[in-house]
Amino acid sequence: LQTAENHIYAIGDCIGGMQLAHVAAHEGIHAVEHIAGKAEAPIDYKKIARCIYSAPEVASVGISEREATTQGIQVKVGQFPFKAIGKALVKGETEGFVKIIADSDTDDVIGVHMIGPNVTELISEAALALVLNATPWEISKMIHPHPALSEVMGEAALAVDGNALHF
Repeated sequence: LQTAENHIYAIGDCIGGMQLAHVAAHEGIHAVEHIAGKAEAPIDYKKIARCIYSAPEVASVGISEREATTQGIQVKVGQFPFKAIGKALVKGETEGFVKIIADSDTDDVIGVHMIGPNVTELISEAALALVLNATPWEISKMIHPHPALSEVMGEAALAVDGNALHF
């Protein structure tokens, strides 16, 4: 994030890329760490959650099935609808789903895409899964609270291997 003028750094909208407040804030921290001489890992933009605050909300992290195919990655996919989640039924917000994309060879989660209620909050679990190179099995073994919208992540993770419980 250091410019050609080594005493000037640029972050956020002025450098293009992901024009989201949480990205700019992290870029600012990254720039300050560089100025302070702290070793920092490069920012992996594919592991940053993208959020659209619409109705319904949309969120994603990682790559899509199409991107994986273009990169020669064989994938397995699990998808689970909010209409099968008790909390979504209680809230009356059942539109949407969560889709988890995993690399067939490594079983690592490489992308998560969500449409539905509160997905801009739920995407954080998916982003952490990418940072930790989690597998769908590992996500499914986390006991999600019930009733909660976050159950959709556990069910979508189970669906990757055809093991969803409630749909």
